[in-house]
Amino acid sequence: MITLKNDALTVHISQKGAELQSIKSNSEEVEYLWQGDPTFWGRKAPVLFPIVGRLKNDEYVYQGKTYSLNQHGFARDLVFQVEEQTDVSVCFTVSSTPETKVSYPFDFKLTVTYTLDKNDIKVSYGVYNTHPIEDMYFSIGGHPGFNVPMTSDTTFEDYYLTFLPRETRKKIPLIGSYLDLENKTLSQTNTEIDLKRPLFDHDALIYETKGKNIFSISSEKTARSVALTFEGFPYTGIWSPPKKEAPFVCIEPWFGIADTQNASGELSEKLGIQHLKGMETFAAHYTISLT
Repeated sequence: MITLKNDALTVHISQKGAELQSIKSNSEEVEYLWQGDPTFWGRKAPVLFPIVGRLKNDEYVYQGKTYSLNQHGFARDLVFQVEEQTDVSVCFTVSSTPETKVSYPFDFKLTVTYTLDKNDIKVSYGVYNTHPIEDMYFSIGGHPGFNVPMTSDTTFEDYYLTFLPRETRKKIPLIGSYLDLENKTLSQTNTEIDLKRPLFDHDALIYETKGKNIFSISSEKTARSVALTFEGFPYTGIWSPPKKEAPFVCIEPWFGIADTQNASGELSEKLGIQHLKGMETFAAHYTISLT
């Protein structure tokens, strides 16, 4: 386990999946990160790579060959190496192996970096196509879960979502695990949305996001809040398990998204897929801010 600490926060991160394990306020010992419970969801903040969401039939085709890949990919189950570390930052890295090529036939290096700055945690992704000439297709995204309620004297329903900029965004519904593009609608993210259990009856809320966005979880009954700031991520999911009294909410910025029911299966045609030419690199980051 890797520990980062500054005056405001203490953060623990596992080398398995380069996954956040704990985000605590030093002043009050408040745990902001969902701690995982298989009754609801056993993970805490997995890194989604090399796909985001579910593939049609959990399969895709590349250069005429069919590959199998589970929902959200395999990075969350790989053991990363520590490339660099200080008191307030750590860079994890993992690379392609013969085992990863069974389900994902590309040469890659993936880095995940966490950096503390006061009450903020910057989460940075680096994707490297390490093949000199062949193209690479991938998706990547975050899936951090946050405890809701954040205090013992508040309830789930005391909290609400806020969105900046205050504008409507296109919302994509799901049919099971797959996107329903034909019924995409405008969502009123120009105002607060109360956290009510029925909000997640049909699984995640998925928004198309452009430019810079700040998605927050707040309450009038406590000063504690969580905000994610991100720029350039084309999709963002907000999720709590449907039909359950799960005490957490995930805010998930994505470069990629699930398949539709009529997806072609060709990886290069997949909605939201990212593309790197030989030896090209990709970089993105989002910031978690705690109060």
